[in-house]
This record gives sequence, structure tokens and C-alpha cells, in this order.
Amino acid sequence: MDAMGVVRDQYGQFRGQTMAQTFGQIKVYTNVVVAPTLPNRDWPERGGPGTRMPVGALTLAGIERAARDRLPPEIWDFIEGGSGAERTLAANRKMFERYALRPRTMVDVSACATGMNLLGGQLELPLGIAPMAYHRLVDPEGETATARAAGKAGALLVAGMFASRTLEEIAAAATGPLWLQLYWLRQRAALAALVERAEAAGFHALMLTVDAPRIGRRLRDLRNGFAIPPAIRAVNLDPALMAASHRATDGGSGIADHAREQFDPTLSWSDLAWLRERTRLPLVLKGILTAEDARLAVEHGVDAVLVSNHGGRQLDGALPALAALPDVVEAVPAELPVLFDGGVRTGADIAVALALGARAALVGRPALWGLATEGEAGVHRVLDLLREELEHTMALLGRPRLADLDRGVLAPWPTA
Repeated sequence: MDAMGVVRDQYGQFRGQTMAQTFGQIKVYTNVVVAPTLPNRDWPERGGPGTRMPVGALTLAGIERAARDRLPPEIWDFIEGGSGAERTLAANRKMFERYALRPRTMVDVSACATGMNLLGGQLELPLGIAPMAYHRLVDPEGETATARAAGKAGALLVAGMFASRTLEEIAAAATGPLWLQLYWLRQRAALAALVERAEAAGFHALMLTVDAPRIGRRLRDLRNGFAIPPAIRAVNLDPALMAASHRATDGGSGIADHAREQFDPTLSWSDLAWLRERTRLPLVLKGILTAEDARLAVEHGVDAVLVSNHGGRQLDGALPALAALPDVVEAVPAELPVLFDGGVRTGADIAVALALGARAALVGRPALWGLATEGEAGVHRVLDLLREELEHTMALLGRPRLADLDRGVLAPWPTA
């Protein structure tokens, strides 16, 4: 049995029974309702007393709980953990609570339009899957399942540099806009080869992560002595370059050791010219949190910026992404797309981000929750829930078009 099989054998059984609560004669499990046994009742042919009636997850929180039950604790910590005391990780979510919504009435909302164009790619909704490494940690198909789900939902997929499926496999599975994320490596030849392969495979843009001269101090990984299992690899890079990520040590992190060896901390604005010389693809910078850096990005000719604090995994105490968003939007020309990630868990969150000036929002961890629970179908469910919630929010706001989501939608949440 391979490593993924071992993971699923040991931890993959859904332990809904431990979540059971009893309300009278009805037992409610995670995503399952068990009907009570009632005497002298004629049941329809499709069911009878005790029939298990599956109930789809109604929020991302339900999918999160199911994913946590399925995954080994150390993999869950790798996915969910932030850096330091995880202040920024928590603050990313808390920031959304600062805003109240201002609904307008007597507006025709019989149809809410969520489609948009982003860097030449058509999306059915202003949403993308943020770059994350090693999708095969949670599902045997990994990034190809994620790519199929994103395409079916009409969402953007940003594949991670440390993907566990090849760029060519991901591109073959994708039916929608597809970008590749990059870290700045000491070995420029490896970076150049990835860029060349991405362009040849049909990727539509590059996203350079600029907030990681070194990896944040992720205490969960250090406590777990976490390293990537040997059966899961970053298959688009030379195994020798990735070797440190597989070395587990007590009180250490293979992820941090690898970054220390391979990430180039000398990256500066002048280096963007080297990357530009090697590709015609649009360039997006990920990790912009200040107006100063946003203006420099414009001066250096980037095509878009992503306001992000790396999901709270880099500098603990850094600005919550939503707090940084308005300043970045105001610092760049209106035609330059500003994207956002950091704590999005509902369609209403997407509406808030768009009202503050983001062109689209990205989600990270929720996509892996869906992948862990139901593979491709689970990722699609995550994206579909967010689409449903966004349309619902737009309708009740009286704002049926994305362009209607402006600052007038928002007010400060009243304080007691």
C-alpha cells in the first residue's frame, strides 16, 4: 500500500458517530440525518425507519469539520497552521466582522451576473483557488482533481510551484483560466525551466510570491517535526532540490529547512526584469500589503497584484489582508487588477472584498477541505457554495452586478 493508502486507511474513516448529538428521537450526525423509528407508519418505497438521508454541507464550516476528521493531525496542522502565535491568521477572519452591509430595495434582482474577465481569461464568478503545495497530501488525484473542479465552476486555478502533479497533467485537466505560482529560487535555471514549461503547457499567467524570503516560524510544524512523506513529491522540480522537505527532525520542519536551502533572500525589484525577459505571460505579484509596494509594482510593469499575508503563515502580526486592501487599491491605477486572499469563508466575504476594490478573491484552505472530503466533487461543492452565497448576497443587497459592489455597500459594524 502506498503512503496515501496508509493515510486513508489509518485516518480516512469518517467518524461522524463521535459527532452525534441526540435531539429527542432524531440523531444528527455530520452531514447525515437519521430518521426516528415511528410505529404504525407506512414509509415510501425509497426509505423506511432508520433510513440515512444524506444532507449536503450547507456551509464551508461543515466541510472543514469533515476534512479535519479525515486527515492525520500533522497534515491538518500543516494545512491549517499559521506562524507564531497565529494572530494574523485569526485576524484575517475577524476583519470581516468590522463591516455591515447596506441593502437597497426595489431593485430588479431576478438575475445576478457574476461573470468577469481577468487578464484575458473569462471567469463565471470572481473567485479563484489560491496556490497551495502538495494537493496529493489529502487526495490521491491531487491537483488534477482540483483543476477539473475549478474548470467546471468557472473559477481561476493558481497551481503551486510545489504541485504534486506535473504542470502538463494539471493543464490537461484544466478547462478554465490557469496560472502558475513561483517562489524565487537560488537556482535560477530551475525557475527558468518551470516558466518555459508553463508557457508551453498553456498556462495563462505567472504569480510570483514576494513575501517569503524565508518561511515563517510555523510552530505547529515544528512541534510535529513535520516533513513531506516520501510518496508525495513536488514532481516539477529535481528531487535533489526538494530533498530537505522530506527530512523529518524532532523540533524541526522539513518545509522550513527546504526554504532555508533553496529560497533566494536577495530578491529585489530589479530582478523582475530577468523574469520578464523569459516569458510573455502576464506577471502577478503575490504578497503586497502596502501602498508603497503597490506603487513600486506598477512602476515595474506588473499586470496585477494580490493582497495577501500568505494566509497568516509568514510574518505574524502583519496586517490582516482585508485591512491592507483599501490602501493598495487606492495606490494603483483603476485598470490594474487588485486581487485578494485572506480569510474568505462565505459569499458575503467575497462581496465585502469586492466592495473594497478587489477585482476577485481567492480561497486556499477551503479548497483542500473539499478535496480531502470528496475529491473533485468536494472542491466543486466548495466553489458552488461560495457562488450561491455570493449571488444570494448580491440579490438581498439590491446589487445585481459585480460593478454595483462599491464602497456604498459597506458601513462600520455598530459597536455597543
